[in-house]
Amino acid sequence: MLLALDAGNTNITIGAFEGQRLTGRWRLRTIRDQTPDEWGILMRNLFSLAALDLSKVDGVVISSVVPAVDQPLTAMSERYFQRQPMFVTPATSTGIKVLYDNPREVGADRIVNAVAGFTKYGGPCVIVDLGTTINFDVVSQDAEFLGGLISPGIGMSINGLFARTARLPMVDFRAPEKLVGSNTVGSIQSGLYFGFIGLIDGIVERIVAELGPQTKAIATGGQGQLIADGSKLVKICDEDLTLDGLRMIWERNQNT
Repeated sequence: MLLALDAGNTNITIGAFEGQRLTGRWRLRTIRDQTPDEWGILMRNLFSLAALDLSKVDGVVISSVVPAVDQPLTAMSERYFQRQPMFVTPATSTGIKVLYDNPREVGADRIVNAVAGFTKYGGPCVIVDLGTTINFDVVSQDAEFLGGLISPGIGMSINGLFARTARLPMVDFRAPEKLVGSNTVGSIQSGLYFGFIGLIDGIVERIVAELGPQTKAIATGGQGQLIADGSKLVKICDEDLTLDGLRMIWERNQNT
């Protein structure tokens, strides 16, 4: 069994694979000062609740953009699984050629998404990852990571709107009942929902114009399905794209 972890600034997504089948998936808050034992207890409890056998884990692969959790996750892997984890780094064999000016600047999650997006859907493609930020990761038809765009995330915008105004309430991100809100909550929800769909469609439209009409647009991340439901150009939502990419990279590096 393979344990895959994607550590982002807001959440850590965890997946357990038996072969190519994802048998467990969890999303937890990223807690930077959590100890290896606390991580280990969490893993044990998650596996127990899903009726999975912790002792069957024979590999651990991690992508992380949060350096503070790298050492605790490494220690957790060694202590609870007796495995040295494989971190995705610029030196990792992925099958994707990175054309960034400085490949070391690219977040590991972006490369993982590029691998999964290209492998599952072909190129050219753009992966729209809705996390703390909204990342647009662009892959050519020749399996080249061309780069991308980074925009403020939905949660970041909601928190900023609430924090910087005196009377506007905190709201959930959801599809509104109607375009023109007739109350404050509805107005905010409509502005957020259609505002972000407009931002995403506008950027994807420009990418498609540059790469060609055959370009696929794939959404992933926490609000991926909500965006795909309302978008004119992003019609694919793949919630497990990053976890699948981690599995693919792990398998590639076991055969080299």
